[in-house]
Amino acid sequence: MSHEGSHTRRQFLRASAVLPAFVIAAGSDVLAQAPKARPTPACGEGDVRTPAQTAGPYFKPNSPRRTLLLEPGMPGTRIVVEGSVLMTDCRPISRVLVDFWQADDRGEYDNAGYRLRGHQFTDDAGRYRLGTIVPGHYPGRTRHLHVKVQAPNGPVLTTQLYFPDEPANQRDGIFTPELVMKVRDADAGKLATFDFVLLSSARKT
Repeated sequence: MSHEGSHTRRQFLRASAVLPAFVIAAGSDVLAQAPKARPTPACGEGDVRTPAQTAGPYFKPNSPRRTLLLEPGMPGTRIVVEGSVLMTDCRPISRVLVDFWQADDRGEYDNAGYRLRGHQFTDDAGRYRLGTIVPGHYPGRTRHLHVKVQAPNGPVLTTQLYFPDEPANQRDGIFTPELVMKVRDADAGKLATFDFVLLSSARKT
């Protein structure tokens, strides 16, 4: 990240559509069935920027670059999260840094290493795609994914993504419905979509 710790932007390499081989043994059916990302319907209709939220205490800079957080034997329900990063005028933004971190299925964060942590860059059409697990309940919180989003030369958006129909959503003091993903069941797990909307002043590359 441009101004948070030592997390510097890596040289962008074109994102590969082919995920690592071991995904075949860890939920490839979910990845194959992932819905195609669609632009946020409300973009272009006023200020619909994705709201920011606290990073919480467990962010770590310098996460590995990867689109798949799954590891062999990792417990938990498989999920693919995908979408686009858009300007408020609906134009996609390429080469956006998207950095995810989350709790495991027991609600625990890996603070010693980089388990369930990773960053990627959006492709030429502004799309990202993440293979991971559904996080467990962290004490006092509903299920959520943490994410930092930064367009080239732009400010960092720090926010969280939530799951629909979670009983703990209404008891969570940070939860906001604008950050709920669209989630549906699949044969081998779950499929989720969410589009991030940034200021139109973000540079399109």
